[in-house]
Amino acid sequence: MRTLILGGARSGKSALAERLAVDSGREVVYVATAQAGDAEMTARIAHHRARRPHQWLCVEEPIHLAGMLREYAREDRCILVDCLTLWLSNLLGPADESSFARERVLLLEALLTLPGELLLVSNEVGLGIVPLGELTRRFVDEAGRLHQAIAAVCERVVFVAAGLPLALKGTLP
Repeated sequence: MRTLILGGARSGKSALAERLAVDSGREVVYVATAQAGDAEMTARIAHHRARRPHQWLCVEEPIHLAGMLREYAREDRCILVDCLTLWLSNLLGPADESSFARERVLLLEALLTLPGELLLVSNEVGLGIVPLGELTRRFVDEAGRLHQAIAAVCERVVFVAAGLPLALKGTLP
C-alpha cells in the first residue's frame, strides 16, 4: 500500500502518517529528508524526534531517496517519508540542474515495485498566490507535478486540514 499524505504547514499530516505507521503493525523505518541548517529547523527536527516511538529506525536521506527506499523496503516494513517538499528543496538548490530530474525519475520508478507499506508526507503549496521569485515559482510548479505523478501510482491519497483527513483516493482505515 502506497499512501501520499498532503496538507499545509501544521495541518496534522505528519501526525496522521505516524498514526498510520503505528496502526500498520509493521516494523517502521522513518525517513527524514530535512537538513538542520539553522536553529529553527533544528528545533523542528527535535520536535518530530521527540514524538516518534523510540523503536522506529530513523534514516536521514536528503537527496537519494529512491536508493534508500530500495535498500530499506521489505514486505514486513512500513516506511514513512517526511517530507517530499523538503527533499524537493534540497534538490532544487544545488548547482547541478539535472539532479532533481534524475532523482524524480528514480523515485517514481522505485514506487512501482517497493514491497511493504509506504507513507509519503508532503506539503501542498499550490493553494496560495503565485510566488514572485523564479526559484519559488519553480518549487511550487515542481511540487505540484511531483504530487500528481506520485498520486497516480499511490493506492491512497489523503489531504489533511486542521487535523482532519480527507481521502482523495482510496479509503482511510
